[in-house]
Amino acid sequence: MPFIPHTEEDISAMLASIGANTIDDLFDEIPPSLISAGLKQVPPGMSEMDVTRLMLERAEADGRYLSFIGAGAYEHHIPAAVWQIFKIFSSAHVCRTCTFPFIL
Repeated sequence: MPFIPHTEEDISAMLASIGANTIDDLFDEIPPSLISAGLKQVPPGMSEMDVTRLMLERAEADGRYLSFIGAGAYEHHIPAAVWQIFKIFSSAHVCRTCTFPFIL
């Protein structure tokens, strides 16, 4: 399921439907002593490409495999959104003579 962020109007309508004024009102039963000011051990967020690079760097300790596939196949970054689109198209009818699935 794709992530589509809610608009401020959406959020206000949802909160009004349950009788809350703010999102913080949803957590008012949690004692203040249990609420964390932040996660100091967690580093700041990274982009998908940066995480991929980091994981590849860490995997280098295990050694890298060699790819002899050729024919234009090479290692490159493919964003997660592209895989999601591919999954949508591949669940439809696939044109067997094409390199990318199309809806027939």
